[in-house]
Amino acid sequence: MGVPGSVAYTQMVWAQRPVEGGGQGRAPRPVSVDVATAQVGSLGADLRYTGTTQPLRQATLRTRIEGLLLQLAVDVGDPVQAGQLLGQLDPTLLQAALLQAQSQLAAQESQVAQAQAQLSNARTQVEQARLNLLQLEADAERLGQLAQEGAVSAQQAEQARTAARTAAQALRSAEEQVRVQEQAVIAAQRQVDAQGSLVAQAQERLSYTQLRSPLTGVVLSRQADPGAFLNAGADVLTVADFSQVRVEFPLSELELARVQVGQAVQVELDAFPGQRFAGQIARISPAADPQARLIPVEVVIPNPGGRIGSGLLARVELTRPQAQRVIVPATAIQQNEPGAALVFVVERQGETARVLARPVQLGAQRDGQVEIVSGLEAGEPFVVRSAAPLQDGQEVQLSVLSERF
Repeated sequence: MGVPGSVAYTQMVWAQRPVEGGGQGRAPRPVSVDVATAQVGSLGADLRYTGTTQPLRQATLRTRIEGLLLQLAVDVGDPVQAGQLLGQLDPTLLQAALLQAQSQLAAQESQVAQAQAQLSNARTQVEQARLNLLQLEADAERLGQLAQEGAVSAQQAEQARTAARTAAQALRSAEEQVRVQEQAVIAAQRQVDAQGSLVAQAQERLSYTQLRSPLTGVVLSRQADPGAFLNAGADVLTVADFSQVRVEFPLSELELARVQVGQAVQVELDAFPGQRFAGQIARISPAADPQARLIPVEVVIPNPGGRIGSGLLARVELTRPQAQRVIVPATAIQQNEPGAALVFVVERQGETARVLARPVQLGAQRDGQVEIVSGLEAGEPFVVRSAAPLQDGQEVQLSVLSERF
C-alpha cells in the first residue's frame, strides 16, 4: 500500500472515490486535462554585464611647435571633418625662415646652372681637341710618307709628329677638365638637394602652425583659447568619432568559451529607457586580470545620427548558445518515486483520448520550464495539467484550453 501523502497513494485514493452524482454501475466521468504539443527550445540564461559608452575613436589635437594661438574656430559639440582647419598659430618667424631657405636654394641652383654651363664648354673643347688631333695625325702620317719619298725634309715630318703628340696631350687635358666639371656639377647638385630638404623642413614646420582635425567627429573638449602662447605638445582640442559607440565590460573566465568575436548582443541604455540597441562583439582581450580573472570584452553599437554619447551607463545582454531540446512546463512533470519522472502523453482513438505514462529524463529547469533530455519527442501531445491525478491508460477529456492535434 502506498504511503499517505505520496502521489501513488493519492492516485489510489482518487480511484477509489465514487463519482459525484453517480450511482452504482455508472462509468466515472473522464478527467479534464490541458494538452499541449511538445516544442523544441532552449533554457539558456541570458548573461548581463554593465559598461560605459565610449566613442569609436578619440584623438587629442596637440601643437607640434610653440607659438601664439591666433585663432580657434570650433567649440565643444561642433562637428568637424578629418583634415579640417580648426586653428592657427602665429606663422611669422617660420615664414621668414622658409623665405631664407628658399633664397639659399635659388642661389645654389644658380651655381648648378653655372657648373653645367662650364661642363658644356669643356665638352665642346674636348670635341675641338679631338678634331684637331685627327687632323694633325693625318698630316703627320702624310708628311712621314713624303719624307720617305724625299719630297719633304725629315725635319718637317718630325715637326708634324710633334704637333700630333701635342694635340693628343691637349685632348687628354680637355677630357680631364670635363671630368672635373662633372664632379663640380654633382657637388653643386648635392648642395641643392640638401638645401631642398631644408626648404621642405621649413615648409613642414610652417604647416604645423595650422591646426587640423585628426579625424571626422565632434569636439569633446577645448583646452586652449586664442591669445594663449602654447608650448610644443600642448593640448588644444579633443575630437571623437561617434559614428559607432564602444562598450567595454569585464567577462568572467568561466563564460569565455560561450562568446566569440562577431557575436550579436543587445544593449540597453538608461539614457534611452525602453529601447534596445543591436551590437556585436568586436574584440576580446587575450589577457585576463590575474587577480579578478576577468577578461575585457568590447562591444560596438552602430550610432546613426550620433544620438548615443560618451560616458552613458550601458547594460549588455549576451544569450548563451545552448543545445535545442524539448521544453515543457514544470506542471507537466509527475514524480512517481524519488529520482524518477514521467509525463503523460495523450493518445487519441477516434473520439476517445487516453493518457500513457512516459518515463522521461530531465535536464535544466528555469522559470517554470523544464528540459526533456529523453523520453518525449517534439510534436507529441502531452498533459500540461489535469483536474485530478492520472493513471496510465486512463481516459481523459481535452479542455477548451488544449491544443488540437
